[in-house]
Amino acid sequence: MNSSKQARRDAKQLFRSVLVNGVMDEARVRQAIQLLLDQRPRGYVEILTHLQRLVKLEIARRSARVESAIPLPPELQNSIRQQLTQRYGPGLNIEFAQNPAVIGGLRVQVGSDVYDGSIEARLQMLEESFSA
Repeated sequence: MNSSKQARRDAKQLFRSVLVNGVMDEARVRQAIQLLLDQRPRGYVEILTHLQRLVKLEIARRSARVESAIPLPPELQNSIRQQLTQRYGPGLNIEFAQNPAVIGGLRVQVGSDVYDGSIEARLQMLEESFSA
């Protein structure tokens, strides 16, 4: 039990060391993993497991997907990029995608946050209000 707690603490500390200005640096992650594999401290497999989980969570948290029915003009993409960066900070990986099911409007997902301003979502809410 104690080794598990210690492994989590060590993984968190290692994860904090790979952040540069609050943004995860992939090169530092690789270096930290290699250093851990070279030294092989007690419970290193458990530390690697927890570190992997933290890295996956950070990647998901720093990923954004913007869906629209039609391709967005570059000016609008830049505006959305700027607003998302302002809200979530630098280092956000933004992907623009086309989804005809959206019908109109935008659906934005950043990590676990979802902003759904699509016509599809509004139609679903309307449908649910009639069936209730």
